[in-house]
Formats: sequence, C-alpha cells, structure tokens
Amino acid sequence: MEGDVSEASEPSPGTLYVVSTPIGHMGDFSSRAISILRGVSAVLAEDTRHSRHLLERYEIATPMLAHHEHNEARATPGIVDRLRAGDSFALISDAGTPLLSDPGARLVRAAIDADLRVVPVPGASALLSALVASGIDAERFTFYGFLPRTGADRREVLDAIVGSRLTSVIYESPARLVDTVHDLVERGAGDRQAAVAREMTKHFEEIKRGTLSALGAYYGEAPPKGEIVVVIAGAVPTGPSEALVRERVMALRASGMSARDAAGLVAAELGVSRRVAYRFAQGAEQSGGGRADA
Repeated sequence: MEGDVSEASEPSPGTLYVVSTPIGHMGDFSSRAISILRGVSAVLAEDTRHSRHLLERYEIATPMLAHHEHNEARATPGIVDRLRAGDSFALISDAGTPLLSDPGARLVRAAIDADLRVVPVPGASALLSALVASGIDAERFTFYGFLPRTGADRREVLDAIVGSRLTSVIYESPARLVDTVHDLVERGAGDRQAAVAREMTKHFEEIKRGTLSALGAYYGEAPPKGEIVVVIAGAVPTGPSEALVRERVMALRASGMSARDAAGLVAAELGVSRRVAYRFAQGAEQSGGGRADA
C-alpha cells in the first residue's frame, strides 16, 4: 500500500506589534504590552541600551534588535522576510507611542504592503496627554511633531499653524521653545491661547497656560527643562458672519440684482471674498430668491 505524500505547509506569517511604552510614570505600562514583549521573537528598539532598563524592570528576556532612523531602510526588508516566515516582532520607541516623531513608519508601511498583520498596542503618548490637559479644544487638531529648525520649511509650518482654525500640537526642545513662541507671536498669534506641557507623567510635570505672548515672556525669564509639548488654539474667524453675508446677498437678489453684481457689491461692502458672496448668491437663485434670468 502506497503511503500518503503531503507537502510541508507554509508557516503562518507573524505579526508586527506597535507597542507604546511609558513616557515617565512606570505605572502607564499595560499588562498586555508586557505579555506581548515577552512573547515575540524580538523587540525592535530605537535605543537598545535605553530600552534594556525597561525590559529588565518587567523581567522581559526577549532579545532586542536596534531599529532606528539610521538603519531602518537597511533593516526593514530582513524583518519583513522574518515576519513572512512566522516570526513576530514588537516595535517600541525610547518612550511613548512609536512613529509619532519616532522611527518605524517605513517598517509599518512595508509590512502592510506585504499583507502582513500590524497590531497597535496603545499606551502612553505625550501628544495626547498634553492635549487633554491643556484646556484647549481637542475635538479637531493637527500634530506637527518637531518643527523644521530653519529656512522656508520652518516658515511654511509656522504660517500654517498661525492660519489654522484647528488646534495645533508641536514638540519642541527646551533650547528652542522661546524662539518658536517668538516666531508665532511675530506672525500675529500673540493673543492665541496656548499651553506648554513639560515632562508629562514625570516627577516634575508642569503645564503652563496662557497666551503665546505671556508664555514667551515667562519662559524667556525662566528657561524650561525637559521634554516639551506645545498646544496652540486655532485661529478665531474674523469678519462678518455667514448669516449676515447671506442675508445681504439675498436682499440684493430679491431687489433684482444679478448674482454676479450682488456678489461683487457684498464683497466690497463686507470685506469678504467674491467667491464666498457668489456662493450665497447662487444659493439664493436656486431657492427662488432672485431673478430666474439673472
């Protein structure tokens, strides 16, 4: 009787875990994160010397591999190959949630492109900690990370922050905080509410709130130390309300003025853009508020 012949099955691919670690207080490390770090084939650490203290504290004996901005491009293909072969990895940064101003994006993208499983393991984040304690609107915000230090790129980001109606969140070093606040004040954001969150979850945690002008003056006299997150309120819309623009446009359209002429007159009267006024003029026409032949 002939024996059964079967081919060896392909190994199940492994998982890339993106694991958040404490940013200060060691109580902010979840039991799930500890379990995953103990169970993977290797921990991918931004700085193995720094992360060794964390692993030893929680009796995690998993091997570590250095994975940082200087070797990420070179190391990523090999890690993806090992994931395909069945190994699982935990990606961590020095502190907090990986990829937020830390390396790892290239590896995550490569794993996704290879149809491999990427699983987040949430935890501490300086960005979110500062945002929710700032007292500034957290419904919609833009995170800029560390700003460019000089040149056109820096000017572009600063202008975007000043012009945005959304809350802006940035990381900044103690040495550059005052200069950054000064640059924002120079661009007209001095009266904008802001919060400077320093050393989040650590022993010397501090959050100073006030206008950018006041915060710039304070830290000019008392240079800060530690890791810093700055939360900046969005710009408050100025000028006439949409209701006023609509009301004036509809009145002109009802009097027989064309949509184009009504838009031009309202733009001149109220200081709004012609495009905005024309949009309301068209709305008035569609709702029967003006001449059908205009």
